[in-house]
Amino acid sequence: MFDVIVVGGGPAGLSAALTLGRAVRTTLLIDSAEYRNAPAEEMHNFLTRDGTPPSELRAIARAELGRYPTVEIRDAAVDNARAVEGGEGFELSLADGDTVQARRLVLATGLADDLPPIDNIRELWGRGVYHCPYCHGYETRGTPIAVLDADPVMVGLALHLRRFSDDVVLCANGGGDQLDEQTRARLAANGVPVRFEKVVRLESAGGELESVVFDSGAPLPRRSLFAQSRFGQRSKIPAQLGCRLLPDGCVAISDFHETSVPGVYAAGDMAHRESLPMPTPFVIVAAAGGTMAAIAADKNLVATDTAI
Repeated sequence: MFDVIVVGGGPAGLSAALTLGRAVRTTLLIDSAEYRNAPAEEMHNFLTRDGTPPSELRAIARAELGRYPTVEIRDAAVDNARAVEGGEGFELSLADGDTVQARRLVLATGLADDLPPIDNIRELWGRGVYHCPYCHGYETRGTPIAVLDADPVMVGLALHLRRFSDDVVLCANGGGDQLDEQTRARLAANGVPVRFEKVVRLESAGGELESVVFDSGAPLPRRSLFAQSRFGQRSKIPAQLGCRLLPDGCVAISDFHETSVPGVYAAGDMAHRESLPMPTPFVIVAAAGGTMAAIAADKNLVATDTAI
């Protein structure tokens, strides 16, 4: 039985495994090779690694883990997770038919994006279609930008992106009725025109966005489009273990990354404190969260093993 199993090989899971290795905990990192930021060519806002491809960060992290003899990495998917009957710990059934056990779990399995039903949007996700101005806004500066949908969040994003470009168009995607007169006046006063037609397709060339195509009217030449996705848990493990979920579908955690299930911790965009309105999509925040979750798991084991 391992001290801790970390499920997920992204920045949160890798950081958790590193911290546990340095704590001399027997640790198994299970990586299904499913990463939310896999389509992105670069990651940003990570000190000393700004502009680094996500795959390169993972490779560097894995090499660092190789220095710690108590850490094992296994490329596999988890089919099922359950508490060990009559004892402390958890048992995971892997897709290859094996089972592994640990006294504590750190979940870093991430979220999966459900994108709007627009032709070619998934192919351009992370490569011309973006969700975060802090992750990708700088690269779009001085270029034609589109923002998809007319809800208040996206209206606010369109106004935000005027910082990067003087050519930002809000594509209401058939939802112009969400824009009251005051909002329309605010957009106009800040130089953000609105296209009200429904978006049906994104045209691209050489893997780059060229234009937004509507169900009527002329296409809109654009170099980037900002859109929001619906998201859900990538893994079934939180549900299988009975972790409490927040209304947005993320796992609820304490300030110390504890879930509602004793012995189970969570980090990365899949989980956040109830006081936060949404998950944080930043790689550096995920890495920090993995460190905190690992420390919490280690301290819990120390308390358990030294109790009188």
